Amino acid sequence: MTVVVEVPEELSARVPVEQRGPGLDRDSVRLLVSRGTAVSHHAFVELPRLLRAGDLLVVNTSPTLAAAVGGWIGPTRVVVHFSTRGDDGRWAVELRDPDGRGTTRARAGAGAGTEVRLTGGTRLVLEEPLSARGERLWWARVAGDVLGVLREHGRAVRYAYTERDQPLSAYQTVFALPSPDGAGSAEMPSAGRPFTARTVVGLVSRGVQFAPVTLHTGVASGEAHEPPYPERFVVPETSARLIGAVRAGGGRVIAVGTTAVRAVESAAGADGVVRARAGWTDLVVTPERGVRVVDGLLTGLHEPEASHLLMLEAVAGRAAIDRGYEEALRGRYLWHEFGDVHLVLPE
Repeated sequence: MTVVVEVPEELSARVPVEQRGPGLDRDSVRLLVSRGTAVSHHAFVELPRLLRAGDLLVVNTSPTLAAAVGGWIGPTRVVVHFSTRGDDGRWAVELRDPDGRGTTRARAGAGAGTEVRLTGGTRLVLEEPLSARGERLWWARVAGDVLGVLREHGRAVRYAYTERDQPLSAYQTVFALPSPDGAGSAEMPSAGRPFTARTVVGLVSRGVQFAPVTLHTGVASGEAHEPPYPERFVVPETSARLIGAVRAGGGRVIAVGTTAVRAVESAAGADGVVRARAGWTDLVVTPERGVRVVDGLLTGLHEPEASHLLMLEAVAGRAAIDRGYEEALRGRYLWHEFGDVHLVLPE
């Protein structure tokens, strides 16, 4: 893999920044800025002055679902993570075991025909693995209204490095919009979390524009760091035109999050032109594939093994990412969805 570092456990952000002390808001996180191998350290509230008039931020409007629901296989308790709704009405799900600390661990041994009784009485049956790559995610047939179950009994997907459950509102970004069909992301598009109304106003006043796209993220692999599975996305006509206009005018296209990169690069043709597109994307952005549209990226700090780092390398090059992560560790930046963020800009 590209970056080989060990992230100390104490650098995991365990609670949202606004819960760490009085007077703090979402934009109170730190901001590491990489321009090539040159690195500087900032507060996120400085973002408007670090960008320039004519820049464009591509933001993901997908809302976060309460995608974790308790259930039972016979007498055994399990937790079901609802990942993605398929076109045929089935759901891709991951079964997890409660770990006794309010979070979960990977579960082995489930197979086709396994029946799960969910809290509230709804039942699901595993039918087939989502992919030949493994049996972590399964297509399941659910006898009932899944979105209703999530609204009534679900909670946000939570991982072991966090301290406690949080309300779903803690996992919504300022850009989140309800989807017409109730769809959303199993995990928060977390690069947008530090934005507040104050930040957005500051950026607009600076002459920075916003292009909304949607990509509904599935459940990531906390243990195996698998590449992403196909995900549903939309790049609307207005955003496609705006991206084209900014590029033609010499502005920079900066994606807010790896999900925004995946969406906009999936809508770009071989000629680099972004066109309105909606559907499923199985694109994995790698250094070999490169990027056709994105000039920069605002993103969280990812585990060294995560496939997201291939995307960062595609945007900025290996030397820049190695240097940035070295500085993030030295500067004691915080990792994961409630942590600090990294702005990667062209040299």
